[in-house]
Amino acid sequence: MPTRSPELLAPAGGPAPFAAALAAGADAIYLGMGAFNARRKAQNFTDDAFAEACRTAHLAGARVYVTINIVIKDREMTDALELVRHCSQLGADAFIIQDWGLFAEVRRLMPGIETHISTQANIHDARGTAWCEAAGADRVTLSRELSIDEIAQIHAACPSIDLEVFAHGSICFSYSGICLLSSFCQAGRSANRGMCAQPCRLPYELLDENGRVISAPGRGRPLCPRDTNTTELLPRLVDAGAAALKLEGRMKAADYVFAVTDAYRRELDDVLAGRAVGAEERAARQRQLKRCFNRDFTHAYQDGRSDDDMMSYERSNNRGEVVGRVAAFTAREPLTKGERMRAQIKGPAGTARLALDAPVGTGDLLELRDDAHPDTFLTTLARRDARAGELLEVEVPRPVEVGWRVRVIRSQEAIDRADVVLKRAVPRKRMVDVRVRARLGEPFRVELACCDDPSLVAAAEGFTVEPARTRAVSRDDLAEHVGRMGSTPFEMASCAVEHDEGCGMGFSAVHAVRAEACAALEDAILQPYEQRAKELEGLDLAEGAGLPDTANAPAELPPILCAIATSCADAQAAREAGAERVYMAVDDLLAEGLAPEDAAELGIIPILDEVCRERDHERLDPWVAPEAPVAVGTISELALAAQRGAAAELRSCIPAHNAACLAFLAQAGAQAAWLSPELSLAEIERLAPKAGIPLGVMVYGKPRVMTSEHCILQVADACIHDCARCALRRRNLVLHNIDDKLLPVRTDLHGRSHLYDAYALDYTPQLPQLIAAGVSRFLVDGTLLSTDELAAQVARARRSLDAALAGRRPPARQKGASSGCLFAEVE
Repeated sequence: MPTRSPELLAPAGGPAPFAAALAAGADAIYLGMGAFNARRKAQNFTDDAFAEACRTAHLAGARVYVTINIVIKDREMTDALELVRHCSQLGADAFIIQDWGLFAEVRRLMPGIETHISTQANIHDARGTAWCEAAGADRVTLSRELSIDEIAQIHAACPSIDLEVFAHGSICFSYSGICLLSSFCQAGRSANRGMCAQPCRLPYELLDENGRVISAPGRGRPLCPRDTNTTELLPRLVDAGAAALKLEGRMKAADYVFAVTDAYRRELDDVLAGRAVGAEERAARQRQLKRCFNRDFTHAYQDGRSDDDMMSYERSNNRGEVVGRVAAFTAREPLTKGERMRAQIKGPAGTARLALDAPVGTGDLLELRDDAHPDTFLTTLARRDARAGELLEVEVPRPVEVGWRVRVIRSQEAIDRADVVLKRAVPRKRMVDVRVRARLGEPFRVELACCDDPSLVAAAEGFTVEPARTRAVSRDDLAEHVGRMGSTPFEMASCAVEHDEGCGMGFSAVHAVRAEACAALEDAILQPYEQRAKELEGLDLAEGAGLPDTANAPAELPPILCAIATSCADAQAAREAGAERVYMAVDDLLAEGLAPEDAAELGIIPILDEVCRERDHERLDPWVAPEAPVAVGTISELALAAQRGAAAELRSCIPAHNAACLAFLAQAGAQAAWLSPELSLAEIERLAPKAGIPLGVMVYGKPRVMTSEHCILQVADACIHDCARCALRRRNLVLHNIDDKLLPVRTDLHGRSHLYDAYALDYTPQLPQLIAAGVSRFLVDGTLLSTDELAAQVARARRSLDAALAGRRPPARQKGASSGCLFAEVE
């Protein structure tokens, strides 16, 4: 068991959801400020609203975390650091950070600030977690894909760092922080920059090599997972060592935040107290969650699965709670000309009778949907309360068929409950123990101590207690009047009274001392934040302050043409076509029957995966050898390379968009870095001269836009649960999207799917600018190419590079290829 109770961490996209989360019992609340967060489309907060939110939370005993969980562009570093300082001065308790450069600079310049590693940083094993802790992180938010057993394993290996896990809400289909689908399919709206357009929720068809659809019927959304719900797993998560249970939902309304937080608060309190929950109460809590926005629920990842049970293939919108079926429909005569016209097109309006197997409340929004045709549905309002087993009549604008499924997709009760708490002057009061001293001849004294933290204590003294002239006050009188805390943020839990018999006093004077004690306790709670705000004044956060001097960077390096091969034959063909440096993924090396020493002898550099869970170590770790080059895809692999003295090259899935990031990871052992395809040419030209280590860019190939633990090929409903024997896995299949693009799909031996962009990137026309900027390694990615295609593209890149080095203009971009984000910065 953890040494302290797990923190219930709730979302807030604005002041109203913040108040709702606090009122519902959140221990901490995470939110966004400014433009540097992964929910830039949320309402977020103004300075005044944020400062007031922090004050309210701290007085209630809760904490506030600011999400800066995106990659930071080089030109933005000073502004991002200033945002951290500013929010900290306004009252933020901690910062949830993705970008390693920002993390390093916060630790260097403001070491007293608490830092949490975001799930966007793609940490999913004990080695990566330990590296984060050694670097100074206070908490690591683990990948959503981890099982409870894996969480427990990480906690056992790293017991002194907080582990935050996702407990409820939307699931990203791709491993977080390495998804480029939105950037390349939605005109530069990057998920790594807080502008994800959620293309994963859209329809796709799985096509074979002949263009035939092989998706199974009813599986039109192969990238759309259900939502996580771990209420029934909380005892196991607590035992596994989860220090924080995160509820997703910074884009959700206050009623959603209140309902979900309230359900988890009650569930977690029962778990921690060892209380059994009756079947009726448990059903009520699940009903409360189902009547919030959801795509149906799953806990497949927590169970160690990634099968169809986790997917919402049929639809990506709110499923609510199923409450019954349509039992009958009675048409009525059109009353107006408009109704007559609509009746001619869609049929007459009328009354639907609903057979309920769950209760419905007045004002609930109901959805009536045809299961056989999921896109055929309508919505209507319940005009009265109805119990399970009743028939409820509702008005509908067109005919519905018997058997259509009925759902509650918006609960009026949830809205009303949230509205009540939002009208409170204080969302949540903090319980205090009270001590009253009324001794004759001594000052009247009131002392308050927070029940959750007795070190937070304050007292006030007032008038001198005198003998009663008329009626003497009793202990009960004093307890009652001191306990009237009204609009203060406190509520009395207990009251100990020391008093002499025969004391007399006016109650208005008692109230004044109590008010002074409350004000003193507020000051005691808020004083550390005020002190920290003063300490942060005057820091030099100017861009580049304290970064390594680029004048000492290595001399200009000769350009090198590199290639990724998938077989030894490919590697040989690439070399013969002009590649000077050849890479192969570990799985491809193993498929060729090669051992690490064989690859080294052949001069092939191993590429490690962008996912490295505990179960991947046995397969990947042997390829990290002392002094040998290796392309690492995770922080865990970088840590291992540094430990063994290997020459680690950062793959582009470890995004380095600023000089601070490159400097920090170079100090951690990186000897070269491949830049993200999300970087524009202008950004590369700014970054490269300050790098201090060799930089590379992919100049030809289709970028990988997703890696998922769930196999996309399961949409065909033909899984044999044996990846090694899977015939589909060996075929060249694609996803066809609504824009008529064809995105290649490849699933590896471990059941993980990799999705690629529809168009190859071709940067070869910009080789002169890239060389001038300081890029020295240029890659042709042959992952999706045949041997002949790879040889042809390497030869073409060789000619372009030679032309650039000779001062000639390289050939034009290949027809059908794209310049990607090179001239269009991602938002």
